[in-house]
Amino acid sequence: MSDAGPGRSFRPGVPVSTHPEEFPVLSRTTASVSVGAVALLSSLLLAGCSPAATPDAAPSAIAETQPTADSTPAASTPAATATSATATGAILDVYDEPGGSVTATLRNPQESGAPLTLLVAATRGDWLQVHLAQRPNGSTGWVKADAVVQHSLEYSLDASTEDNTLTLLKNGHPVKTFRAATGTGGTPTPHGAFFLTELLQPTNEGYGPYAFGLSAFSDVLSNFGGGPGQIGLHGTDDADSIGRSASHGCIRLSNTDITELASLLPLGTPITIR
Repeated sequence: MSDAGPGRSFRPGVPVSTHPEEFPVLSRTTASVSVGAVALLSSLLLAGCSPAATPDAAPSAIAETQPTADSTPAASTPAATATSATATGAILDVYDEPGGSVTATLRNPQESGAPLTLLVAATRGDWLQVHLAQRPNGSTGWVKADAVVQHSLEYSLDASTEDNTLTLLKNGHPVKTFRAATGTGGTPTPHGAFFLTELLQPTNEGYGPYAFGLSAFSDVLSNFGGGPGQIGLHGTDDADSIGRSASHGCIRLSNTDITELASLLPLGTPITIR
């Protein structure tokens, strides 16, 4: 079965907690998600999730990564210890500079129901510079430190579109490398430094048990299936696509591998795509 057909998305889906001490885990059929929230989810479609070509078969086994010189991350890999910032109020104002003008007001929780969590880029006094999940890719802004709760992050991800792999790092050291599927030449997976914005249990078929939203957006698709062209990291029903360039930009893993990451990675986790 294909990963997804044109116009389909891993949304709607149920948000899943990645901070168990703060947010109760929600199941796929939990009654705590309102009908209105589900309606909102159905209008928020992520790009990059349907196959653009029929790929050759490839294994999807996890490869243990040895800490040799060849496997050492490049200098642009996210810092060994990163920090996330989760909004504490119903809205979060974003400023152009500390004490400057408000450029955006973000809702918390997000429309998907996930807590609004951003990745911290820098600090200046009582202010935090944060990476934003918006176009253009790489956008940043400033938020007040007392408007968020900060969490230290020990894990990061490094994706290679050339090798079709995704490497899990802990404190900057490679732990595992997973076979992945990425975008084709016509609809490539965007390169850059991003972060995990949400975790859903998709209710549509084809996306496996879990799907992370990324702060990345397609460089070639300004919209897709009615959505903004946002990139996802998810499972798949098309196991033969793993290890190939086969999507419209999303990163696919085997269902076993995405389940492992869903149980491990909090929102805000950095991911570098190269």
